[in-house]
Amino acid sequence: MARLVAERADTLPVLAEVFREHGFDGASLSVITERTGLGKGSLYHFFPGGKEEMAEAVLGEISAWFEAEVFAPLDTALDPETGIRRMFEAVDAYFHSGKRICLAGAFALNDTRDRFADAVCAYFERWAASIATALAKAGATTHRAEALAEETLISIQGALILARAMNDPLVFSRTLHRLQTDVLAAATSATP
Repeated sequence: MARLVAERADTLPVLAEVFREHGFDGASLSVITERTGLGKGSLYHFFPGGKEEMAEAVLGEISAWFEAEVFAPLDTALDPETGIRRMFEAVDAYFHSGKRICLAGAFALNDTRDRFADAVCAYFERWAASIATALAKAGATTHRAEALAEETLISIQGALILARAMNDPLVFSRTLHRLQTDVLAAATSATP
């Protein structure tokens, strides 16, 4: 049954899942039209730049969600531990407890990265900076906060890949739990 789509924004969640399932190159217009329920004319009305504009819009939507739900809380929480806990809860929910891949991470793994390098890089830089900000507020040195932020992102992304490769989302859940414990311990030990 075809979906009713009233606005461009309504297509973004559907497009995100198409790109997650098929990659940028594999997301053909026929798959996109089938999944969105829109004809090619309607798609080009919403996205005159075609599939590339669709992907840019999806990456922008993902960045906006992470800005509101992850980055800003890390940056603004009066208690860094609260921001860190909120980040892990939001990340677990967003990635469906390891059942959903990171589209920015997936785009970074092949030639698609070259098309969207600025958006992909900005997403990860912003996330790392927000984690480092929270850890610095907790009292960690700049160097330690940046190193732990990088390790955190490596662990989250690696856990997503491993959970997918092993078809075991619990890999992601276990990793997030351990990682949250480690990051909170680092934040607590950094507090003067």
